Amino acid sequence: MTPTIDPLFEPLQLGAIALSNRIVMAPMTRSRAAEGDVPTDLHVAYYRQRATAGLIVTEGVQPSAAGKGYCRTPGLHTPQQVAAWRRVTSAVHAEGGRIVAQLMHAGRIASHHNKQADTVAPSAVRASGKIFTDAVGPAGFDMPRPLRLDEIPGVIREYAQAAVLAREAGFDGVELHGTSGYLPMQFLATNTNLREDAYGGSAENRRRFMVEVLQAMSAAIGADRVGLRIRPASPYNDVTDAAPLETYSGLLDAVSPLKLAYLHIMRSPLPTLDAFAMARRHFAGPLILNDGFDGGDARQALRAGQGEAVSFGRHFIANPDLVRRLRENAALADFDPKTLYTPGTAGYTDYPCLP
Repeated sequence: MTPTIDPLFEPLQLGAIALSNRIVMAPMTRSRAAEGDVPTDLHVAYYRQRATAGLIVTEGVQPSAAGKGYCRTPGLHTPQQVAAWRRVTSAVHAEGGRIVAQLMHAGRIASHHNKQADTVAPSAVRASGKIFTDAVGPAGFDMPRPLRLDEIPGVIREYAQAAVLAREAGFDGVELHGTSGYLPMQFLATNTNLREDAYGGSAENRRRFMVEVLQAMSAAIGADRVGLRIRPASPYNDVTDAAPLETYSGLLDAVSPLKLAYLHIMRSPLPTLDAFAMARRHFAGPLILNDGFDGGDARQALRAGQGEAVSFGRHFIANPDLVRRLRENAALADFDPKTLYTPGTAGYTDYPCLP
């Protein structure tokens, strides 16, 4: 009798990036960076502990000072940040892991209490809600300054330069954060993009920014080291779209010819929009699926051919040895929500592994 192969533990090639298994650590903001938005020894330990994942996608990393949103988030636009990230990537590689930097420009999801740079967006539309700051606690989002048409190429170049710096820092590639209401999604969505120029109006114009960012990053480091993460129709951070199926199927049709390393696709909150099936129809490359999986659900999705890999987010917080636990079908520990974004080791690097 032929033993059943566990699909989670088959090797996988994502563009130029070779994975030892199909378990991906999803990006998660943890707010532990030091002054200057520099990663620290804590980041080295945190990512090293989880390096048995086939691929780690880092927390969102600013491609520029203007891209910073939340307090204590790391950047990738200064020599000090590059040097600090090099220690992280070296630690992950020493454990046999692979790691990409998720490039996240927060756009209007920002507060001047967390940074000195401008808060910019496609249009002057303030997001509802609040953001945490170390200075005053919860604060309202800034009213963003709309980017001038002549400024947009500069923002795109910042993404490309951050991709170059990521490779200098030892990352195996980069992932564009295209969801959660941040700058690329702000250009894409109808309620946040009120422009009347080449970057607004039609679905083709609204996706132009994201497509051009991906083109620029691909030209800078090779498309086979660039990924994209989206969640169609996500309402997070006060974003809505009048026709999400048209918007996202058109986006994927436009980026598929780039031959990116992968598409990191999250389940849509709209029950009428099957994001995984849409991605299969409109994106020709490998899919990393994200849907709040446990081990059984993840295996089922891979066996059904819905994607090539699966990503786990919060399971990786309290289970640094998640890969081993999935292999052995061991119980998973719960994380402490009170320490998700607090400085220090508590709830970050102090979760135990199996004996």
